[in-house]
Amino acid sequence: MMLREKYAIPQNAVITIAGTVGVGKSTMTNGLADALGFRTSFEKVDSNPYLDKFYKDFQKWSFHLQIYFLAERFKEQKRIFEYGGGFIQDRSIYEDTGIFARMHHEKGNMSDVDYETYTSLFDAMVMTPYFPHPDLLIYLEGSIDDIIDRIKVRGRPMEQETPLAYWEEMHYRYEKWINSFNACPVLRLNIKEYDLVQDSGSIEPIIERIGYMIDQTRLLKK
Repeated sequence: MMLREKYAIPQNAVITIAGTVGVGKSTMTNGLADALGFRTSFEKVDSNPYLDKFYKDFQKWSFHLQIYFLAERFKEQKRIFEYGGGFIQDRSIYEDTGIFARMHHEKGNMSDVDYETYTSLFDAMVMTPYFPHPDLLIYLEGSIDDIIDRIKVRGRPMEQETPLAYWEEMHYRYEKWINSFNACPVLRLNIKEYDLVQDSGSIEPIIERIGYMIDQTRLLKK
């Protein structure tokens, strides 16, 4: 019996993985997709034409970067809709608007006009029938020290050159964002409580919790 069937997870479920840089979203996405027999949806980092420029000049490129991410995520939402669900999604569109775009506007990296344009596009997108809201958002959390260690191990040049203060601010903003997030149910997982790389069996307790939360949500809707 597949773990999806064992824990009564619907085959059309959409589960989104959220969390700041370095918490292991991609590893969790792949691990859950393999265990549940779901498709994956990843953000396109390596092919992003603005990312390197953005890390060198936040003010000049923040609007371009956020519009690019918004467009790519909406295309992914449409693809998930067309397949009828059954996806694990690496990072949510909610993080783009609730954390990144808001941060750059508040810090003066995005003008009022640009921010209004961005939020208007976001609001229009989430109101379309092509936007399947997740059945569950899994939030990966950890201490700032653990996250910085993971960023160093990953070794991406543009991340290594980014000031520590930026990662500290992102950590703070993510925690603030998730504490008020209510677009769908949330399962919080501490990155110290499992190791999918060294122990593939640690995925089953996570799937059990996913099944329980989806089931409880279904009961509340009745």
